[in-house]
Amino acid sequence: MGFVTGGSFPASLVPSQRQQALSSNYLNFADGTSDWAQQYLPELYEQEVERYGNRTLSGFLRMVGAEMPMTSDQVIWSEQNRLHVAYNQVACTGANQLTITLTTPATSAAIKRNQTILVSDNATGLITQKAIVTAVSAGVVTATPYDTPAFSATIQTLSGASDLSVFVYGSEWEKGSDDQGAVSITPGFQEYNNSPIIIRDNYQVSGSDASQIGWIEVATEDGTSGFLWYLKAESETRLRFEDYMEMALVEGELAGHTFQGVNPAGGGTAWTANVKGTMGLFSAIENRGNVYQGFAGAAAPGSGAMADFDEILKNLDKQGAIEENMLFLQRQTALDFDDMIAAMAGGGYASTASASYGLFDNEEEMALNFGFSGFRRGSYDFYKTDWKYLNDASTRGMSKVIDGVLVPAGTSTVYDQMLGANIRRPFLHVRYRASETEDRRYKNWITGSVGGAYTSGVDAMNVHFLTERCLVTQAANNFVLFKAV
Repeated sequence: MGFVTGGSFPASLVPSQRQQALSSNYLNFADGTSDWAQQYLPELYEQEVERYGNRTLSGFLRMVGAEMPMTSDQVIWSEQNRLHVAYNQVACTGANQLTITLTTPATSAAIKRNQTILVSDNATGLITQKAIVTAVSAGVVTATPYDTPAFSATIQTLSGASDLSVFVYGSEWEKGSDDQGAVSITPGFQEYNNSPIIIRDNYQVSGSDASQIGWIEVATEDGTSGFLWYLKAESETRLRFEDYMEMALVEGELAGHTFQGVNPAGGGTAWTANVKGTMGLFSAIENRGNVYQGFAGAAAPGSGAMADFDEILKNLDKQGAIEENMLFLQRQTALDFDDMIAAMAGGGYASTASASYGLFDNEEEMALNFGFSGFRRGSYDFYKTDWKYLNDASTRGMSKVIDGVLVPAGTSTVYDQMLGANIRRPFLHVRYRASETEDRRYKNWITGSVGGAYTSGVDAMNVHFLTERCLVTQAANNFVLFKAV
């Protein structure tokens, strides 16, 4: 008995009684006449495609800092002032008088009688005159120059409050004199503080979704690999929260006003949020550190970068002059640094002889590999790396304001108010809330009635994440924030 063509099958198809590949029983999915054949399962790739590579951004603070517990709502530290006495808001108000604008509530300057001083103009620093102090009263310093009975006419014309600078370089006393009436200088210090913030996140999956398991093969950013089911999303929530733990401390801002909104408990009543913010890395550098705008500018590759970089070095000399520093840069600024080193080696820059390749065993060829990790300029060593946070299209890569940051390596000595002693700490370190009974460094717990948790009547599993922490940026005057023009 033969098959009747037509009816259930297209006229061009004749089913075979056996599993044979014949031209008469071939199904063509592209001819538009065999849509019923879609009942067959498609070819399914189980492995997830990692089209964005490693998506995590954390790791910056782990490289440059440390984590330490604390028990209070606030962390306070003190930083030393400069050792020597100097003022940069000085005006010449008479032939032998200098008026110092005090930036502290003191009633008199720290300059004392019989001290020797050097007076210079703020505009160029090239106009100078040395003098000896004969009297000090309420911010007015009476001094007589060594070379003339009165200050020069050039200095006397600089009578603005910010025209002159003065620093003490010694003293001179007559034979048989005493220092009766001399003022003792009490060293001062700068006190800074920061407060931790609470960072939270959670992931929820319903009981129904948890009961329908679908597997997917993954290789996650935290180093694990294999098959996951509905906890695939929980894994990504965890990774995202770990990034928030760092990003919040880098971007944090102190609140400058009171936040108001709708009461989260309902009722439509007014609500004042107890949100105080925290001072993050960028904010600390902008308030207490150094900001350099337009690094390399629009100059030819390498040439402009070297001139700008030398300006940064001159400023570092005026600060702590810390020998080793780390550069965390976005892509274009990192390329500017590579071009800068290449221009030095190619002889196109006048100061090539002053450059050093000490970190590369003084091998120029090794240093000019565009993947270099360090170089030496003057008396400073620099270690350069790309900061993924500044390049990622879903974070700072969306904004072109921050080009990079220079972070001093090593530790600083500060006075800890809680311990009552001088201690050494990394310039950047994280403080988190913790006690003998509660550790809030990284809390993780499960609630609900799904996935082994039986804490409530909610037909879901809730995975909670919480931390309470802040960043301590010490000696911010040694940091440099690179910003676009």
